[in-house]
Amino acid sequence: MERVGAVLIDIDGVLTVSWKPLPGAVEAMERVREAGVPLALLTNTTSRTRSSIARLLVDSGFPVTADDILTAPAATAAYLTEHFPGARCAVLNSGDIAEDLAEVTLVDLDDPDARPDVVVVGGAGPEFGYEALNTAFAHLQRGARLLAMHRNLYWRTDAGLQLDAGAFLQGLERAAGVEAEVLGKPAGAFFDTALARLGADASRTLMVGDDIESDVLAAQRRGITGVLVRTGKYRAETHRAASGEPDHVVDSFADVPGLLA
Repeated sequence: MERVGAVLIDIDGVLTVSWKPLPGAVEAMERVREAGVPLALLTNTTSRTRSSIARLLVDSGFPVTADDILTAPAATAAYLTEHFPGARCAVLNSGDIAEDLAEVTLVDLDDPDARPDVVVVGGAGPEFGYEALNTAFAHLQRGARLLAMHRNLYWRTDAGLQLDAGAFLQGLERAAGVEAEVLGKPAGAFFDTALARLGADASRTLMVGDDIESDVLAAQRRGITGVLVRTGKYRAETHRAASGEPDHVVDSFADVPGLLA
């Protein structure tokens, strides 16, 4: 490829784990900034708003702003506003993302009178119990559309790998006989939105991630150069069993500035 014109970066598992910076990540991002290369942070994190994510990263030393961050909830809100204006939406998610869903008509998932038009599945947590999942299943049986912010099966925290929403989403799809429309990674539109924001050409852009399927190979299918890091949720067996091979594999984000030329 020609000299890199933009860098797309996953956050969790690439820059941080449990919001603690990984070794060399802050310095590497500073080098990307010094090189004058535009960047965007693409994250399926559904537990925090863009502004709160930015504050956490800035407090850790990362040179970023909220405008640098594209989240799955923000992409979901934009999609709902465009394709389902005025629709009643019930959200099953762990974390407070109301700020990024301000323009969406939200109803309580467990309100018997709500009858949502759309059920949105976000990130997993304690809220994903039997009662909540069964209620979502009932709404889908009545004809509600199913949207998902992502399909991640798990993510890494400082306590190890933890189940994520994708593990529950597959059950809902099978039980209700529907297929969710995914709006975060690995959806191609998510990467296209990031490229459009930066005015970047896919062929001169890197996507750096720890999830070989959702981050790296999904980006490569859009013509973006994929960079897999061996941090976060990376596992050698997942790498070997993947549906394709990354363009680059590096030990960590600290190695990414060396790819810019």
